[in-house]
Amino acid sequence: MKVLLTGATGFLGARLAEVLTNRSDMELSAAVRRPVEVPAERIVQVPELDGNADWSEAVHGQTVVIHAAARAHVMKDTATDPLVEYRRVNVDGTLNLARQAADAGVKRFVFISSIKVNGEETPLGAPFTADDQAMPKDPYGVSKWEAEQGLKQLASETGIEVVIIRPPLVYGPGVKGNFASMIKLVDKGLPLPFGAIHNQRSLVALDNLVDLIVTCVMHPKAANQVFLAGDGQDLSTTALLRGVAHAMGKPSRLIPVPESLLRSAAHMLGKRGLAKRLLGSLQVDISKAQTLMDWTPPVSVEEGLRRCFKQD
Repeated sequence: MKVLLTGATGFLGARLAEVLTNRSDMELSAAVRRPVEVPAERIVQVPELDGNADWSEAVHGQTVVIHAAARAHVMKDTATDPLVEYRRVNVDGTLNLARQAADAGVKRFVFISSIKVNGEETPLGAPFTADDQAMPKDPYGVSKWEAEQGLKQLASETGIEVVIIRPPLVYGPGVKGNFASMIKLVDKGLPLPFGAIHNQRSLVALDNLVDLIVTCVMHPKAANQVFLAGDGQDLSTTALLRGVAHAMGKPSRLIPVPESLLRSAAHMLGKRGLAKRLLGSLQVDISKAQTLMDWTPPVSVEEGLRRCFKQD
């Protein structure tokens, strides 16, 4: 099977490229924007990911395209109109690639979307499901949702199989963003006021997400489906911080400050978004992938956290 991977130099793509290259049943081509070392049988240099890029050389002869490249969620966006920029890359760029893939006879298009399509927060004990009504709240989530809609329309018009995967926060070796910030706080060994948080959040270990993607590449029942990714084990912020500390071999110095006080302090400081991420719940139901494809996350949360800090 010939597979084209976009985003092969990113956090997810680099690990995915490594896994796919080591499989004897797959021949990997990696699409990159600049000459770099990537574990792949073929490297194709492509232009800007937008509605005008020429993908003809990259998609020629391919069986499956895994589209992991995107304009990622930007915490401090400096664009004049962020939604315009997200649409240019995540919508126009995605659909342009998918159309050219369909025209070239590619059988399946696996799109790495985001749980932000579902929304930002769930009531405790009421996880998102793959078939829930989409409720994206920010420009990034909106762009991913619009790309999904365009891909479904393209599938109905051309017959290309579309598989959509929506991961929550992904963690693993080299993780950046909010998770990396949390690691730095734990590493400093300072007392943290998060010892009494009773929310529940779903995460997905990098290797679990990679395994789900590979399953979606191969499994016939994945065609034209939407799947949510996750570890199958939800954690409170308190439990996550303790797990990170344990994986690092550090003490977890967590002070049990009441959640109501933390919310009040965050609101006064204008940090409502941060409070939502630390104190709110976001749970996902992965049972669709488990039932339809007999998929089980191969890595436990404890092992996933350990791999973040494993020394080769």
